[in-house]
Amino acid sequence: MKVILQKDVKNLGKQGQIVEVAEGYARNFLMPRGLAVEASAGNLRQVEQQKKAEAAKSARELQQAQAVAEKLIGKGITISAKVGGAGKLFGSITSQEVADQLKEQLAVDIDKRKIDLKEPIKSLGSYSVTARIHPEVHVTFKVEVVPE
Repeated sequence: MKVILQKDVKNLGKQGQIVEVAEGYARNFLMPRGLAVEASAGNLRQVEQQKKAEAAKSARELQQAQAVAEKLIGKGITISAKVGGAGKLFGSITSQEVADQLKEQLAVDIDKRKIDLKEPIKSLGSYSVTARIHPEVHVTFKVEVVPE
């Protein structure tokens, strides 16, 4: 019996796949638990429409991420911080502060979890920071730390 998986099923397939299973397995296990539906013509059309909608959504997200990357390419931000002796900062500059300054200075809203700081910035200077805006879009920009 052919069924369309509604959810990922271990050792069987992923959501949206059409698989051939034993009729008893489908009727007694998969269908009652909402894991699969019968592969009828109407259900097949519905799966195709869902796939098209997901593809359009992912293309739209990629386009938005590329637009954000265009705003960041070749630009940088300046963060002022309190400084002690020998150019050491009181505290450190974290990805949250970088995200806040990006929003304030360049009007670009990026989540702090998408900003890739290997370790917090603890001294004055210029640093290259990478933002993972989308799985396919990464952009590097400059962060300049200056004394207050």
